[in-house]
Amino acid sequence: MTSKTTSFVYVTYIRATPEQIFAAITKPEIARRYWGHGNVSDWRAGSKWEHVRDNDAQTVEIVGEVIEVKPPARLVMTWANESQSDDPDGYSRVTFEIEEYEDMSRLTVTHDQLQSDSGMAKAIGQGWPVVLSSMKSYLETGAGLQLWARPKAA
Repeated sequence: MTSKTTSFVYVTYIRATPEQIFAAITKPEIARRYWGHGNVSDWRAGSKWEHVRDNDAQTVEIVGEVIEVKPPARLVMTWANESQSDDPDGYSRVTFEIEEYEDMSRLTVTHDQLQSDSGMAKAIGQGWPVVLSSMKSYLETGAGLQLWARPKAA
């Protein structure tokens, strides 16, 4: 990275097993239900992965490489806008850590190596909380959240 970097960490507790959470991240047919995107890969270290929008065109929006896979406890991958995939400075890293806690699990998502001044750094601060809240709702109730909801006018 050629500029200053920043990171974003989000921790949530979900009434689900680590296996269910790991599947919700890595199985496109599940991720589409709460994220509107599927994460597509064979999930082996060194493999490519794509974040594919669930639309008629199946638009690839985010790409990266799987760095580490230890189901169901840990997944590490690089992350870049598809349009910046040729620029090494356009990549950041996402780490999912899942730990069992009695009848629930703690999910920690760390998105780091972000260029401080990038659009990605600004977007993930809003994106991860709503996506992970939607995942939690989906796993606990069977229904995700409206990801594109806006605040009600006063």
